[in-house]
Amino acid sequence: MAVDPAGGYGLKVPALAWEFHGDIGAPLANLTLNTGVDGAGAYQEIAFDFTTDAPRHAAMRAYTGRPAVLFLAQAPAGAPNTFTFPAWSQYPGKLNHVTYSGIFAPPSFSGLAEESPWVFFDGAYNTFILSPAANFMTASTRWGARGEMSGGISTQIAGLPAGFEHRTLLVAGPGINRTFDAWGQTLTALAGKTRPANDADATLNQVGYWTDNGATYYYQTAPSMTYEQTLEAVSADFARMGIGLGYVQLDSWFYPKGAGASWSSNGQGIYEYVAANPPFTDGLGGFQRQLGLPLVTHARWIDTSSPYRQSYRMSGNVVVDPAYWDATAGYLANSGVAAYEQDWLADKAQTDFNLTDGAQFLDNMAASMARRGLTMQYCMASPRHFMQGSRYSNLTTIRTSADRLGRSRWNDFLYTSRLAGALGMWPFTDNFRSTETTHLLIATLSAGPVGLGDALGTINAANVLRAARTDGVIVKPDVPLTPIDASYVNMAQGVDTPQFDATYSDFGALRTWYVFGYTQGNNATATVRPADFGASGSVYLYDYFAGTGRLVHAGDTVNAAVSGDALYWIAAPVGPSGMAVLGDLDQFVSMGKKRVTAVTDDGRVRLTVAFAGGEAARTIQGYAPVPPLAQAVEGAVAGMSWDKATQRFSVALTPAASGTATVELRRPRPRSRFQ
Repeated sequence: MAVDPAGGYGLKVPALAWEFHGDIGAPLANLTLNTGVDGAGAYQEIAFDFTTDAPRHAAMRAYTGRPAVLFLAQAPAGAPNTFTFPAWSQYPGKLNHVTYSGIFAPPSFSGLAEESPWVFFDGAYNTFILSPAANFMTASTRWGARGEMSGGISTQIAGLPAGFEHRTLLVAGPGINRTFDAWGQTLTALAGKTRPANDADATLNQVGYWTDNGATYYYQTAPSMTYEQTLEAVSADFARMGIGLGYVQLDSWFYPKGAGASWSSNGQGIYEYVAANPPFTDGLGGFQRQLGLPLVTHARWIDTSSPYRQSYRMSGNVVVDPAYWDATAGYLANSGVAAYEQDWLADKAQTDFNLTDGAQFLDNMAASMARRGLTMQYCMASPRHFMQGSRYSNLTTIRTSADRLGRSRWNDFLYTSRLAGALGMWPFTDNFRSTETTHLLIATLSAGPVGLGDALGTINAANVLRAARTDGVIVKPDVPLTPIDASYVNMAQGVDTPQFDATYSDFGALRTWYVFGYTQGNNATATVRPADFGASGSVYLYDYFAGTGRLVHAGDTVNAAVSGDALYWIAAPVGPSGMAVLGDLDQFVSMGKKRVTAVTDDGRVRLTVAFAGGEAARTIQGYAPVPPLAQAVEGAVAGMSWDKATQRFSVALTPAASGTATVELRRPRPRSRFQ
């Protein structure tokens, strides 16, 4: 990081042999070298003053322990919005890129959207990301008049008030996914966001039932039933099948809309944000008490006829008044609502475009919901909302593709899940049917919500129990399913090859990978190395749907044909014992921590399994070159087998009174030749 008093500034990324340079266009004054600590950690900073068409102040802040530099640009006395910092005239060239734009923030490998972070990468996966670090709702990453790559405020804003500060972040390093994570971790650290766990709220912890667009009961009920009766029957369906249902989502049909204040006026905005009667005869709280499950409630924009336009301060089609948000959060909390879903964010539910209102709308919403213990989900968000979400600890989930999960949504969902996961939000696929095995698999691997929309009597219980335990708790990976680095390069270069995506369960030295692959074009033959998705050493590569496996090294090239909807592998590491634990293969995520809570291998494998109430036994499978010996530490071993042809073992466990079982697996000692 360096500054020239004549106006030049720049930085180098030595590990990548990359340089970035720009010029203020004016001499610098009051150059100072500072040290300090902010939310992202300890830093060194070069600060300076200068005058363009107004007095300005800027600083470059490099962090210790993060591959990140923060750029600060201030207008101490106010200024025209005519200056950007940084504005790189020299930067790494001939790189691939991806940006995001529009409703649901779908990816583009050709365009460069100004509302998005700009992500550049080469064929070796070296990556840099340039993005706003503040003022997300009006920020702009764009090309300057002379081809500079710059970060600032949208040109729709004419002037900046006194004391205004904008921040831009540059993160660079090896690995596309690794750099995405470093970028997102830096933004959430700067904002002080507590990143939610993958079971942080009702929507993340258990399977739920959805009534939004594409679901069976979206603006319609079961034949000869009211809405209340329909949803009570859905809950009873799950109970009959022995599956715990975690919550029910009520979509826009639940509140009155339009000038007629009718629940069925689907094309209109909110008239009043309360449960409509009909369909609810005893209010929202009365229905929730009768149902006995937490609720997730949907919201959209405010209708032109709504009395809220006279009662509260509005901007555009939404309320920015904190009094409205306090009243709304109180109503929801008192009615048994666990999570609030704000929809139409990049469409009709927008403020006027200015420096304050977009942030006020989302700040006040988040603060009021947090005070009443409600979490949030964003829907129809743009990249601006994704980045703004880096500020809110109670924004736990976000939709990353359009309504109703389908095959055409997979690419958008997975690439935009990378954006969501980096920023501390869990991606949501939207609803699908439990009979759609691959969609259920994707939702489970996303580590986000699993939201079903089946008709009464059609739920596939066996499929649901691949995703969850009998209590409805989702057995999921530690991080969202996202494209591997090679898939980014293939997409950017238009290579016709199957797409590969990966996630994992991490147990320290033992990390089990879950790999999802599907065709993009005509080529159905996949060529991949386990190292490409992060594996190291030897792994046992298990084809989940074929039921076959083989031992491979991380550097080995694996050729596989993608048949049917998709390919799904579980890659289990071979530990010091020489064994590889695949886990509970009755679950999609066989080593998910809601099922396998702990595993170690120091020459002996020690593994703990969690049981839901009523689960009598679970079977753990894995690879062993010779028949292993199993000894129960807690609970009991109900059976043990080993197949010589496949070299796979199965050990059936029953729980102790604690609801868990722990087993030790070891290889038998070699027999002495004197025995």
